[in-house]
Amino acid sequence: MDFASEGVEVIYITGNHDEMLRRFADTTIGNISIVNKKILDLDGKKAWVFHGDVFDVSIQNAKWLAKLGGYGYDMLIVLNRLVNWVLERMGKEKYSFSKRIKNSVKSAVKYIHDFEKVASDLAIENGYDYVICGHIHQPKMLFRENKLGNTIYLNSGDWVENFTALEYQFKRWKIYNYNKDKLSAFFADEDVKNMEIKDLIAAITIVSKKSN
Repeated sequence: MDFASEGVEVIYITGNHDEMLRRFADTTIGNISIVNKKILDLDGKKAWVFHGDVFDVSIQNAKWLAKLGGYGYDMLIVLNRLVNWVLERMGKEKYSFSKRIKNSVKSAVKYIHDFEKVASDLAIENGYDYVICGHIHQPKMLFRENKLGNTIYLNSGDWVENFTALEYQFKRWKIYNYNKDKLSAFFADEDVKNMEIKDLIAAITIVSKKSN
């Protein structure tokens, strides 16, 4: 709210812990918008951002559903809501990834691998350079490739157990880890050293939009 009041655009991406907000998807109030997914243009590259909980409905079916086009992910959200509605009426808990794997490390590893693969394959098929999600709480940055192309898979982790987040600056991504980075600035590395001076200046300069 503080960011929005200062004129910063805030995009709220819904997830399984705030499912009630999904009925307000594509709503914008001032500088705050609520969406189920978002496509960002970052320095000429496309980033696909979503939470990822709908893959819980079925990792095997998530891919072909999303292949249906721009409405694929929204269809998964509707399906996920329907499944949980039925489970609640039957007196059972909502379908949960954590409940499903808590007693099996092996199945957890497989689920995470499948989650990353499905998300990455979908991103590649749709021409996205980055696929950014959360949900499984595993902070990670991976280069994924298949016969159709490649993408960079990014997971923000969480701010409860891992204390991690994703940052984008200097035309690159970084996984911020509070326990390691604390309040340190976004540090420079070899990627920054190789940048042209005009790109470096553009990356670190914040331009305020003056209202007319």
